[in-house]
Amino acid sequence: MKGRIRPSAGTRMCRGPHGFTLVELMVTLAVAAVVVTMAVPSFTSLINSNRLGSAANQLVAALQAARIEAVRRNARVVMCRSVDGASCAAAGDEWPAWIVFVDADADGDLDATETVVHVGSAHPQVQVRASAALTADRLLFRSDGFARDSASANGALLTAAFSVCMPTQRPSENERLVSIGSGSRITTVPRARDGACVAPPNSP
Repeated sequence: MKGRIRPSAGTRMCRGPHGFTLVELMVTLAVAAVVVTMAVPSFTSLINSNRLGSAANQLVAALQAARIEAVRRNARVVMCRSVDGASCAAAGDEWPAWIVFVDADADGDLDATETVVHVGSAHPQVQVRASAALTADRLLFRSDGFARDSASANGALLTAAFSVCMPTQRPSENERLVSIGSGSRITTVPRARDGACVAPPNSP
């Protein structure tokens, strides 16, 4: 066609640049590093909050299951401390796992013939500790749906608490306090413990 200029055989076509220059790449990496540095603390807090919430929810579910089964079965139901999720464990305020079972023979121990209602455990980085009222490492719900204080001579209604905690300041509210009031009222409250994890008092 007329008016169209064709390059000669020895002429190279001039094309736009491809890829990034070194300066552009360094700027991109610097911006990415700043974004990651700002995002990591928030991401860590979110993960820890989810772990705390999950453990607290599992603990509340176990307590509610014990109370409901005691009423439904018209029987004694025990929630005991465990370290392996298969048997009840002896003294210690840390509850890495727990078992809810129907205590058919009323001895407070899980026997091979007794029915397991619920088994739960916390994430390895989450610490679950019980208050002094649970020094027997178990709590008992009777058929009326109320938990009783095992150390009380007259069987007073249980007031106790569990600390679901992580030794961190991310998030600042590093504890979920799960409380049992008047033998059946269960509440969960987030608390800031300055990164510490200790056994809670029986009541807030």
